[in-house]
Amino acid sequence: MAGILYLVGTPIGNLGDISLRCREVLEEADFIAAEDTRVTLKLLNHLDLHKPLVSYYAHNSRGSGDRILERIRAGETCALVTDAGMPAISDPGEDLVRLCAEAGVEVRAVPGPCAAVTALALSGLPTQRFTFEGFLSVTRKSRTEHLESLRREKRTMIFYEAPHKLVSTLEDLAAYFGEDRPVALCRELTKLHEEVVRTVLGEALARYREEQPRGEFVLVVAGAPEESGEPDEAAALERVRALRGEGASLRDAVRQAAQETGMNKNALYKLATQSGDD
Repeated sequence: MAGILYLVGTPIGNLGDISLRCREVLEEADFIAAEDTRVTLKLLNHLDLHKPLVSYYAHNSRGSGDRILERIRAGETCALVTDAGMPAISDPGEDLVRLCAEAGVEVRAVPGPCAAVTALALSGLPTQRFTFEGFLSVTRKSRTEHLESLRREKRTMIFYEAPHKLVSTLEDLAAYFGEDRPVALCRELTKLHEEVVRTVLGEALARYREEQPRGEFVLVVAGAPEESGEPDEAAALERVRALRGEGASLRDAVRQAAQETGMNKNALYKLATQSGDD
């Protein structure tokens, strides 16, 4: 009879947030699959637990995942943990869950802390509808496409970011969403130096250009405001000119400006040609 894969949520900072069920599952599991065995070993030492650990992270997930699945199918129970928070959320654990699901292996969750939801609750921004965007790509093309797709997103947006990349990410967010867009910067959640800065993107950028960012950040960004009235023709035309100045053809510039401003593409093309922008 096949075993079970348990997804075990672990503290995102404060070890006092460990749940009784989390401890029980870790204690009863045959082995634990960990993103970083050194980090997990500290947690196990805190709980006075001694369990076999196997490494499972992004760069070995394919081979390690197959071996873990084989052990579970042989009847062993595996507890999957990430360094902090809920495994399989912005984490290679999602591949192991998929692998087990495709093989008909039972997967159960032991809910635990999640930095994204914790930051959202602290942000002071709308929480009824939100979108989790994780880490932005470091590849410029993918990063640009990602942000472009969110330019008119009305739901509250949640991003993760490392301290050494924070300033460049704030620069990009301000460029796409505007410097006056509200943001909550939540760092070191549940830890000794926890801090929530509620401001706007422009002010956040100015602050962290002067102050060295420390700790892991969750950025909670307000969605785009509801549009009112007719699209601003002057703003749309100005955007066409800016895109043309960057080398875009008139047709491509009109298409992108229309998407960004909500103006009818044909009407904007006619306006651009009449204004001598062809």
